[in-house]
Amino acid sequence: MINLQEEKDLLNTVEISARRFEESPFIERHDTSKMIRGVYANRFQAVYIGEDPIQKYWTLRQKALIFDVPEKPIEIKGPDAVKFLDKVLTRKISNMKIGRGYYAIACTPKGGIFMDGVVFRFDENHFWYVQADGPFEMWLLAHSEGFDVEIKDPKSRVIQIQGPASLKIMKDATNGQITEAMKYYNSGFFNFNGQELYVSRSGFTGELGYEIYCDGYKTDHLALWDHLMSVGKNYGMEFSSTRALTIRRIEGGILGNTTDMDINMSPFEAGLSFVVDLDKEDFVGRKALLNKNKNVLLHGLTCKTATPSSGSKILDGNEEVGYITAGVPSPTLGLGIGYARFLKGKEWQGKQLKLSLTNGETHSAEIVDLPFFDKEKKIIVSIRKSDLAKSSADARPEVFSPGNALDAKITELDLEKRKIKILESDFERIPVNYKSIDENQLQNFNKFIEICNLDEDIQKISHNLQL
Repeated sequence: MINLQEEKDLLNTVEISARRFEESPFIERHDTSKMIRGVYANRFQAVYIGEDPIQKYWTLRQKALIFDVPEKPIEIKGPDAVKFLDKVLTRKISNMKIGRGYYAIACTPKGGIFMDGVVFRFDENHFWYVQADGPFEMWLLAHSEGFDVEIKDPKSRVIQIQGPASLKIMKDATNGQITEAMKYYNSGFFNFNGQELYVSRSGFTGELGYEIYCDGYKTDHLALWDHLMSVGKNYGMEFSSTRALTIRRIEGGILGNTTDMDINMSPFEAGLSFVVDLDKEDFVGRKALLNKNKNVLLHGLTCKTATPSSGSKILDGNEEVGYITAGVPSPTLGLGIGYARFLKGKEWQGKQLKLSLTNGETHSAEIVDLPFFDKEKKIIVSIRKSDLAKSSADARPEVFSPGNALDAKITELDLEKRKIKILESDFERIPVNYKSIDENQLQNFNKFIEICNLDEDIQKISHNLQL
């Protein structure tokens, strides 16, 4: 039973009885002889299907992937639904609009993170909370005494469609109902070839994407899957295990409950103070949180020479100051990245520290802010293929902004994959279009170039003039 975080987890497998775990209703559409299942929220998920995770990663960044994920929605409704959720969640729910989703967490009485997930408001007294891994339904029931609420499992399985092509896929799959007007964390019911399903613009990849929530009592799951795959094939969409998703969620700074954060860590220490509303009336954990240190203990770590793995130590000189909770290679950055959980609060950002791997190797590492890139959340909606790609399976994104260092890094990765050693590198700006100039303008331009050539600080001049 594994919740895949890293490559090494694939070696940590055992045979178990499947009787007490929920199988996916889509399993017959994507099962393979090479599939390795993990268990999350008492549900099976495909953590490996024999695919090349890096190829799937670039498909996610260039086109779209469909994921069959095990996150578990729980239904909360009744006259006291708002009052109850304000009691058990740290975020204020009473001012939440219908058709919106909020990232929200629940804390223990001692202020530790018990659960994280997304809450959706269907109407005034009707909510779904999409939980991460853990027994949250039982926890809600245990805290429901004195509240007029109904808490139940709607048997909803969640599908994620993520990537730059996801909007076009969802638009076609709903016959134009889903459009660009649907903003991040907006949600609602839409028709998928005759089936009304709840959809939110959200996901765990940092890419443009959507989540489709089934109704276990009504949804024809296989018909839905066939419909989505039929539409998606027009845009190059592929099914993937959660391996590519894991890489992107870590790149995107999305934390995993019970792995990156747990009951021994407060929301402040995890960098999640924005979801704690200490001004609202009493909620579980509020008293303890009032006295908690606000120092952040969870940061990003990058390493040029190795991929950090969970359990690796972080050293400041010879002193152990933290450890890695999860690590992956970042194909976009060309670096090993991971979450660094420190033992004490300090200004760690920007520090050069040592990474001590579980095999005894030591490497230089840098502590960075999260997420690892796209900090402004400028979600990419189109990516063009690299000119260096030998095949579609070997494609590299070449977009972002002109002259972005990512372009050079991606090219470097492509060459390294072909065993080509880089002795020297440079880049050239190639105009998309050119501008014609007359003789007088040309003379002035040449004078300007002569002046620039006398300045030793100017290394290269680029222009789009037709000479």
